[in-house]
Amino acid sequence: MKTALDNPAWWALDSYHANFAIGGDLAKRYQPGILPFAACHPVGQDSVAALDPLINPGESFYLIGELPTPPAGWIVELELPCAQMIGPAAITAPDDVPLSLLGEADKEEMYDLITSAQPGYYNRDTLRLGTYYGIRMNGKLVAMAGERLRLKGYTELSAICTHPEYRGQQYAQRLIARLCQLHHAAGIAPFLHVAASNERAIRLYEYMGFTHRRQISFWRIRKTVPS
Repeated sequence: MKTALDNPAWWALDSYHANFAIGGDLAKRYQPGILPFAACHPVGQDSVAALDPLINPGESFYLIGELPTPPAGWIVELELPCAQMIGPAAITAPDDVPLSLLGEADKEEMYDLITSAQPGYYNRDTLRLGTYYGIRMNGKLVAMAGERLRLKGYTELSAICTHPEYRGQQYAQRLIARLCQLHHAAGIAPFLHVAASNERAIRLYEYMGFTHRRQISFWRIRKTVPS
């Protein structure tokens, strides 16, 4: 049986992130600069036709889940199969490293860190979607994690990233644990998406108690410029 997690961008745009949404009853997208995600509901010709004018010629964007039949002028650039995982009811991690609440003053550092590892899924103003924490060493932001999609009962963990020189020190675990603790205290279940090929990260999430819900694809699509 399908749930909101099968089309998470739609249910985020139609609820908690409505103030970041552009579109109507069949199709929505995040405002440019916030997040390169769009969504249709239900998925079909009518909703795709409603989404098309919301996308700028030459722009690339992402759909999550079921891929509609692309109209003329849409080119599927990439399919990223992901594991969709749900967080455990309780989670702990070492608390011997200070965590910093990140905000507007950290925007450029956050963008540089996450795009050095996972380009294309995070914009400079993505931080406006939720709460982000980071770890600094000698004043430098070396690890971060935060919230992206938010829908009824669920909040997505995202931008989980550690600078290569600081990996292996459980920084990601500390950040994930802090966010999960906040979510559970508010009665919200955390979930995340991780590339199905990223076995190292999947093992970490499994170790922390995350469970697999399903495999779901992120589709990067480009709208061509009319000749």
